[in-house]
Amino acid sequence: MTQARARGPYTKTAARRAEIVRAARESFAEHGFTKASLRDIAERAGITHAGLLHHFRNKDDLLAAVLAERDIEERRYAESRVPDMDHLAPYLGDMLRHHQEAPELMRLWIELAAAASRPEHPAHGYFAERYAWGRDRFAQGMRGKARRGELHPALAPDEAATVLQAVLNGLQLQWLLDQDLDIVGPIRAFMRVTLPQAAEPGDGP
Repeated sequence: MTQARARGPYTKTAARRAEIVRAARESFAEHGFTKASLRDIAERAGITHAGLLHHFRNKDDLLAAVLAERDIEERRYAESRVPDMDHLAPYLGDMLRHHQEAPELMRLWIELAAAASRPEHPAHGYFAERYAWGRDRFAQGMRGKARRGELHPALAPDEAATVLQAVLNGLQLQWLLDQDLDIVGPIRAFMRVTLPQAAEPGDGP
């Protein structure tokens, strides 16, 4: 009974924070980070402005929480779909389709990444670390492919990882400018060129 009572306030606080982060994500997607206001976020979350500040000190804290939540979602999805590099190309196609279902969030990510290139931006450290983490993960897989002779001979593993990140980002930006554009086909084609000796899962003779 004591444990149940102890968990109660924590559970309510966690649920309230999750609701605020959801509201912030919606507000950032609709208005952009700069124009989104804490009062709008509080209203979406169904609490007062003072109540919001009880959980998050400022908009920068909320931005960090929104980005962290997106990362958790992406990493869990990746872990469930990519047991090895042979599953990477199908996963990337599915990931792009998933992002296309929420174009405003895709736009927010791209806008924030560009703005965060300034060292003084509150998300600068996050994006720098996020891109470094992604390059490192891709490069690890590419090194394994290179050892098996499955990486294009003109590419070094680290180069392939950097270019792959650039292709993913560029395709999403192009799609936001022209939403009739196919971006799943090109990423699959890029992976076939990058890993010409690797068969996609399900490929048969």
